[in-house]
Order: sequence, then C-alpha cells, then structure tokens
Amino acid sequence: MSAESQEQVIRIGTRRSKLALKQVDLIMAELSAVHPGAKFEVHPIATMGDKDKVTPLPQLGKGLWTNELEAALVQKEVDFIVHCLKDMPTSVPAGCLLGCVTKREDPRDVVIFSARHGDKYKKLADLPAGSVVGTSSVRRAAQLRRWYPGLEFKDVRGNIETRLQKCDDEELGYDCIILAAAGLHRMNYNARIAQYLESGTEGGGMLHAVGQGALGLEVRENDERILSMLKVVEDTPTMMAGFAERSLLRTLEGGCSVPIGVETTWLDGEEEDGGRKLKIVATVVSLDGKRFVDGEMVQEVASLAQADSLGKKLAQDLVDRGAQKILDEINKVRAGPGAVKLGDVTVNATAAPAV
Repeated sequence: MSAESQEQVIRIGTRRSKLALKQVDLIMAELSAVHPGAKFEVHPIATMGDKDKVTPLPQLGKGLWTNELEAALVQKEVDFIVHCLKDMPTSVPAGCLLGCVTKREDPRDVVIFSARHGDKYKKLADLPAGSVVGTSSVRRAAQLRRWYPGLEFKDVRGNIETRLQKCDDEELGYDCIILAAAGLHRMNYNARIAQYLESGTEGGGMLHAVGQGALGLEVRENDERILSMLKVVEDTPTMMAGFAERSLLRTLEGGCSVPIGVETTWLDGEEEDGGRKLKIVATVVSLDGKRFVDGEMVQEVASLAQADSLGKKLAQDLVDRGAQKILDEINKVRAGPGAVKLGDVTVNATAAPAV
C-alpha cells in the first residue's frame, strides 16, 4: 500500500470567523481532490484581534491576527495555517515559513453605502462634506483623506456581517464603509458593492493593502511533506507579486508600519528566459492625507528573489523622493507615551498602525 493511499491526518490552523472558515473550505476542496488519502482537520483558534473587538486596530499592533496561530504551528498543534496574506506581518517567526500563496481574488477595496440611503449614492464622490466613512484601516483612511478631504472617518470593527449591520444601523451614523472585495466575493455579498476602488478610479481611487485578496499558507520550516502537499494550491504569479509587495512594505517599515498602498500587475508578453515583467505601483501617505509620495517600477521577474528585489528597489525610490519624512514623522509620534494627536488623527505611540 502506498503512503498516499494511507490516511494522513493534516491539521489546519485558522481564525474562527465565517470568512476564515470559508477560506479553509476552499483550500481543503482543492487539496482533497489531489490527495484523497489525506484527512483534513480544521482547528479554529481565537487571535488577539478576534478577542478584542473594542480597541481600534491601529492600537493592537502587529501579529494581532497571527500570533496565536503561529504559536500552535511552532508547537506542532497544527500542520499549516491559512491566513489572509494581508494579515501576515512581513517577517514570520523563526522556524516558520510562508510556504505557499494561492491564486488572488479581486484585491481591490470597495465602497458599501448604508441601506438607509437606498440608491441615492453611487460612488464616494457623491457624498457631501461631513459624511461618515467607516473603516478600521489607517491605510484606507489616509488615502481617502488625500482624495476626499471633506469626509469624516469612524472606526468600525467586526466580521463582514457585523460591519454590514453597523453600516445599516441609522443610530451609528455611517454613510458608508470600506471593505475588501475579496472577502465579500467569497461570502457572496457582491450585491452590496457600490464602487470598486483602484488607482484609476474617477476622483482619485485607492491602492490596496499588501497581499490583499490572496491567501498565505504558513508552514514549519523544512516540513517538506506539507510543503510538497501544498504545491497544488500555489499560484506562482500571485506568490511572486506577493513577495514584491511584502518586500516593499518590509523595507519601508524600518520597525514600524505605515499607511501604504500597492498595486501589482503582470504585463503582457514573456521574456526569452522565461520571465515576465511585473509592474508595481505604491504610495506612502501621511496619516492626515496631506502629504504623499507615489512611485512605480517595472522589472522582469522570474523568481521570488527577483520579486523581492523589485519591492526593495521601489521602496528605496520612495524613500529617496521624500517618503522618509513621512516615516520619520510617524516614528516621532510613536516615540512618546500613550495616544498622540497628529492633525485630526489619533495614533497610539506604542503600537504599529494597521495598514
């Protein structure tokens, strides 16, 4: 009897939300089709971000969606973890490895208007000054402050269903909320999407979070059995684009997270040595949206190392053209104790702002 025909128990770590469990179901369906001898067990684990539903995300710091899951991986309680790639810090713990990135769902951010407005608004530009936008993302708020300075922003926490309910609750006062298209697509809430936001969107648009739309599968380093098994769900173009985006963020962070947005696009055509050209666009924006540095680069990418190099190059270009001033300002604000006001933005000095 072959090893493949013998039943193997593979334990999958995940967050407990409906979206997280749906994402695990998608991965298991693909794996089961190719590895019929494997039995997959789902191990939902509550992370800090799940347990604390009150504190604004920027104040919770890095690893708020991953720390508990990675501890279970290191302790061999699970065999791999299914993350939203955008939730993964750009550096993983010793002994762990980002082993696989899946094919990307739509990476864009979207606008969902409160049901109380009916069909009154079609896009963000339709909102009058003073309208309230719900988001827990510093990245989203900073970019929207840049393009729509008349809007006001209010934190909104919870899973997709909870945020939709809050958006529609008249007493809470939200005119719209900003969410990721990927999660809404996976949970079949497409009908609530009023506008997709990207760099070319009329009125300014917005660049998405690093890794948004893709799933990252984290494994123990040197666990060749699991790494080999996961190859069936790996999407190489997405993985290389994800590595470029994560390299850019890692280079820019310098020890702290900053409000940055990215877009990566594979250009048509193929090079003689098997590589393709990857275009990466990025922006670094001050928390109040008043200062920003935009940049883009195109480079042939045929390996993860080349993707990593492209991200570093664009990050350095942004720094050289003034992004360092924005980074320094955020570091200065975070150097003092407690919550500090930066314009009309409050930043917790001891935590990394969420991107």
